Amino acid sequence: MLNIKSFLTVDFGAGSLKLAEFETNEAGGLSLKTFAIKPLGLEGSADATREAVILKALQETLAEKGIKGKNVNVCAPGFHVFSKFVKLPPVDATKVTQIIQYEAQQNVPFPLAEVVWDYQILGSAPSGELEVLLIAIKSDVVEGLFRVAAQAKLQLNLCDASPAALCNAFRYNYGDLEECAMLLDIGAKSSSLLFFEKGKVFSRSINLGANAITQDFAAEAKLKFDEAEKIKIAEGFVSLGGAYEEPENPHQAAISKIARQFMTKLHIQVNSTLQFYRGQQGGAAPQRLFLSGGASIMPYTAQFFAEKLNIPVEYFNPLRNIRIDPAVNLEELARVAHSLGEVVGLGLRNLAHCPVELNLMPESTLRWQAFNQRKPYFIATVFSLVLVAFAVGFLFEKLAQLKKSEIAALEPKVQQIQSKNDSFRRVYSRLQAAQKDADQVASWLEQRYYWGDALAQLREVLIRSEAEVSKKLSEKKPGVEAGIWIEQMTSLSDLQAGGGMPGYGGGMPGAMRGMPGGGFMEGGRFPNPEAAPAPDGEAAPQGTSMTLLCRAVDLSSIDPSANSQVAYAVENQLKACPIFDSKTTQLTGQITLDNANGTFTFGLTVTLTNSLKL
Repeated sequence: MLNIKSFLTVDFGAGSLKLAEFETNEAGGLSLKTFAIKPLGLEGSADATREAVILKALQETLAEKGIKGKNVNVCAPGFHVFSKFVKLPPVDATKVTQIIQYEAQQNVPFPLAEVVWDYQILGSAPSGELEVLLIAIKSDVVEGLFRVAAQAKLQLNLCDASPAALCNAFRYNYGDLEECAMLLDIGAKSSSLLFFEKGKVFSRSINLGANAITQDFAAEAKLKFDEAEKIKIAEGFVSLGGAYEEPENPHQAAISKIARQFMTKLHIQVNSTLQFYRGQQGGAAPQRLFLSGGASIMPYTAQFFAEKLNIPVEYFNPLRNIRIDPAVNLEELARVAHSLGEVVGLGLRNLAHCPVELNLMPESTLRWQAFNQRKPYFIATVFSLVLVAFAVGFLFEKLAQLKKSEIAALEPKVQQIQSKNDSFRRVYSRLQAAQKDADQVASWLEQRYYWGDALAQLREVLIRSEAEVSKKLSEKKPGVEAGIWIEQMTSLSDLQAGGGMPGYGGGMPGAMRGMPGGGFMEGGRFPNPEAAPAPDGEAAPQGTSMTLLCRAVDLSSIDPSANSQVAYAVENQLKACPIFDSKTTQLTGQITLDNANGTFTFGLTVTLTNSLKL
């Protein structure tokens, strides 16, 4: 237990960062001074981007709340944590640590040298067996949390795991319960299921999180993840069982079905764990279910589990025995209280002895903290050494003066050598410039036929495209012939400088996209989710990209999607041609019909695989 008046707790979840500031009150309890929840988006659960995302979220939250450097307890999310309950045979107390070390080697799915792990003896069974909770997490994950805390100017005291923090928060607030109870925490990437029965605790991590609902809905509605998440929170609910009238709102209809499918999968895992707990762990049947986690408040979630499990369901209140500061917005707190179990459990670690006390501190960090504790003694030692150095320096002052006189005598010679060196550098620079010019001329000579080859390949592309479209449409109208030709060719640099391609309104808007089977949508554009635009800030090398304005015979009277097929045939043939870059070659602009002469135009951006000034 740490004697700290005011401190922070931070839960680095997969979908959100949750922060709370506590202080110990005069009654020896905790008082909540402030809290904050910051969404992390899809990047928060991706290993490649997670550390940068949580650092930014933490710094922004501290700035918004006006919190300066403080001591902090942090919590690793469930999807990063490996936990397992093991039973040890009755042994002498001196051998318990050795046996637990062996069990950790057998059960942790990583080499122990690559993880930080800890254990808690939860009690003993009637048979005398010890019930032990093993917790492990990859060392690089924990070290990343420490780096984040250090960069945010926070002093990290301990690193806990999400299931352990939830356990401590539940025991503190619902210690008066005598019957068996379950706590289901539904997170963004994973969920945790905990059983509480008198002095007994059991937990299991379930590899199902509410991000799956958002991802499935985003894919079905063709939306970005962040947009789909907002709609899910604002309009989503769990579909009711049996026959009911489907919502008129298409988003609600889609989310409700996806959410029920997700909850059904989660219920299967909950039921499987429940059977294991009763059969293998000798537990009693749960009499109540508590829900927590950000995804648990989706409407009708409680009704779903009440129907499936046939037991009362209520929401977990981790602030039941926590004093709330008058400055805290109670209405805002009530909306998110069910999600603050981990930060409350972390706060309790500074208050009193907790049922589960784990600390996933890597050895490197423990050594650094030990060094900081001894830092005053090191400073005194360094100061003494500095005084000795000054004394020695005084003795060598005269020797230094003699060396200065020798250096003064050598300076004229050094200047003469430096002058020759400068002359050499100037001549060498001219030689490099001449070599560069020669290389450029040689490059031009090597590429003298390249432009002709590019034009010949363009002609072959048009011929193959005409043959492909004519063959497809001949099934509907025998003898039909497609006609395609290039009406205008402009380099990308000229297009940007001159205001765009004629006929495109001063700059070619957006990328032309298509759908299988053709057809027009969104003002004539082709929406194609498979074709991704070039990343922001990246452009084709200067002189290698050009835009083509193509004209073709209007075949829409034969097939409404015929003109789209013509455009896609040209695009596909260009991508298949080795002289053009398949990644950046794409349709641009929109199809424009010319009824006066029975043709239509469409644009393409093509990039030569070899750099060539146009």
